[in-house]
Amino acid sequence: MSTERVYRPHKVSCEDRADGSILMQSDYPLGTPERCTNDWLHRWARQTPDAVFLAERSGAGWRELSYGEALGQVRGLAASLLGRGLDADTPILILSGNSVDHGLLALAAQYVGIPHVPVAEQYSLIPGAQKHLVHISDLIRPGMVFAQDGERFRDALAMPQMIGLDIVVSRNAGPGMTLFDDLVQGDGTDVDAAAGLVGPDTVAKILMTSGSTSAPKGVLTTQKMMCVNQQMYDEVLPFLAARAPRLVDWLPWNHVFGGSSNFNQMLAFGGSIYIDGGKPVKALIGQTFENNLLMNGTIAYNVPAGYALLRDEMRTNQALKEKYFEDLDMIFYAGASLPQDVWQDLVEMAAEVRDAPPFMTTCWGMTETAPACIFVHEPSDDAGVIGVPLPGVSVKLEPDSTGRFELRVKGDNITPGYFRDTDKTAKAFDEEGYFRTGDALTLVDPNDRNRGLRFDGRLAEDFKLSSGTWVRGAALRLEVLGALTPLAADVVITGAGRDQVGVLIIPAPALLADGRLSVEGNVCLGEEIQADIERRLAELARQTGGRTSNTVVRALILSETPSMAEGEVTAKGNLNFHRIVQRRSDVLTVLYNGTNPAVITILR
Repeated sequence: MSTERVYRPHKVSCEDRADGSILMQSDYPLGTPERCTNDWLHRWARQTPDAVFLAERSGAGWRELSYGEALGQVRGLAASLLGRGLDADTPILILSGNSVDHGLLALAAQYVGIPHVPVAEQYSLIPGAQKHLVHISDLIRPGMVFAQDGERFRDALAMPQMIGLDIVVSRNAGPGMTLFDDLVQGDGTDVDAAAGLVGPDTVAKILMTSGSTSAPKGVLTTQKMMCVNQQMYDEVLPFLAARAPRLVDWLPWNHVFGGSSNFNQMLAFGGSIYIDGGKPVKALIGQTFENNLLMNGTIAYNVPAGYALLRDEMRTNQALKEKYFEDLDMIFYAGASLPQDVWQDLVEMAAEVRDAPPFMTTCWGMTETAPACIFVHEPSDDAGVIGVPLPGVSVKLEPDSTGRFELRVKGDNITPGYFRDTDKTAKAFDEEGYFRTGDALTLVDPNDRNRGLRFDGRLAEDFKLSSGTWVRGAALRLEVLGALTPLAADVVITGAGRDQVGVLIIPAPALLADGRLSVEGNVCLGEEIQADIERRLAELARQTGGRTSNTVVRALILSETPSMAEGEVTAKGNLNFHRIVQRRSDVLTVLYNGTNPAVITILR
């Protein structure tokens, strides 16, 4: 498909206010969205009843469920849920990851106005992380709990918070548990009356934030938020309506992008979701390769690390390369900027398979925005650019003392607030009703606003040195991480209240596996690697001008992998920098206080 049929060029209007703030919005009008997700399901069950909607691996192939079959099973499940007394005040807590049963249960709950709450599998399966599940259960007070496998989730299902709840599993049911297949049959309860009451303001789901800066919050997600978001896509990406999209996807449904954007995009446009059980990690990426050989997508959603692993495999796997790019209209990356070498390699590989390259894009969004809010919907190869406001979104850019803007947003895709937390809800919005995102942006070109906006870090990750100099922690982290590739899996920037910027380095697993590093307590040593890191960071300091605010002076290589159980890793897999620094105060003492041979001194 030619790129002309894929996207609409950026067109924005701006209002420059006397206080230095800027209001920005799209010139494209927002059409009328659907009333609720039920309308999508009924439309495709009527128009394309035999088309595949949901699929997951089964043996050597796929278990596929059509739109017609999905509607029948959703209505049966919805009847059973109502028959068991569930309603808007008794949410369904979903413990396990993506599956056909998970998707059907979520739609059934939405069908009759029962909120569902999908949470990260790790909260159930990692003993130390179950405290997060306790917090969520106490907050949500569910009426039903679902897990794919009763045996695998046995410990979580036996927690005191689960006693007395209706527990449903797809397999390996324990005493008192209900099998999912029994619910599908329905119980004769009428669902049409309850479905008729579902409208734009009905809460469809409650999504938990990652808890990187506080305990996880429950983000109220309404039918309107989800339907408006898909209408926004429709206005700027014409290819979605040109042919039914197809997605082979691993992004978890307890996150807003996988569960709200991707899932609903297939449902809104009559597309097919093939659930990828793989992940962009060494132990599971082989499943992703296999799944993409069995079924390819017309759209690819992934994180940069996932694309890098696919790129590496396709260098020698010609069959995967041909299958992957054959029908691909769009490559979307999120979570971080796509490295230029990965971007270029994907473009060149696509050119070997097809005449026109896929449209490559990204956007800005968060759990509270349903998620897409700012989108790159015209070609751009400028890393860090996040695009322009989608139709129906008003962006407010509030200037700060560093020359950046704090991003605030308003629109029908924005959450009405946090579940059972009026205080945090009130603080989340400014006096004009704009949601305070906590992110910093800059204009790509102040003289041409259609060039869009550039992400410039989280305001909460900025800090001051003891001299009063501000350090842009998020931006510096990306620079350091780029300089240390492939030695570092991630880095933590330090220096708040101190006189110098430091960095804690989480080494790439290969460095520990091949013996180039030795473990000494909480840190690692290795003359060759330490010398390489010193050289790379010294070069970065020269390239960036050697200013105090962006020059790393000292570094340490950590020996202990960040722990989700200890709160150092969020459910999204992101590092909780504040928790790492707090928990490893002894390591910071070594970093800043002395002559330990593990300390890498960059500027002597």
